[in-house]
Amino acid sequence: MRGQCTCGGVRFRLTARPLFVHACHCTWCQRESGGPHALNALIETALIDIEFGTPVEVPLPSNSGKGQIMLRCPQCQVALWSHYAGAGRRFAFVRVGTLEDPAACPPDIHIFTTTKLPWYHLPDGAVAMPEYYDRAAHWPEWALARRAAALATA
Repeated sequence: MRGQCTCGGVRFRLTARPLFVHACHCTWCQRESGGPHALNALIETALIDIEFGTPVEVPLPSNSGKGQIMLRCPQCQVALWSHYAGAGRRFAFVRVGTLEDPAACPPDIHIFTTTKLPWYHLPDGAVAMPEYYDRAAHWPEWALARRAAALATA
């Protein structure tokens, strides 16, 4: 999968499929995205190949209080992906809207639905959690194995 910012100043490629895709309905993600939720494809940072440009790192606060590092295009400032303190820099949360084919990354789960906007209706059959979730109960085995392998690297 390929992606880029609005101006084309940063172009990148995901060299494997994302581990899992979150539609996060927390109020922080609503504010940051300007929409009803953020749509993030979680992938190992090592599997993001920057083909052109250099994103800039912008430290931002987060609801956890531990902060996040947002990577943005230095020209148009579009958010490309972020590193949350809980997952660390080994994992990136790629903004699905930056991908050339965002339809290829539908959400695997909707999280923090206790703050979901009342007019936003989840699709029939959508997996939804009031807050966060138990990874082992929802991720496929191949994704859990890749996560474990990434965590095992120094």
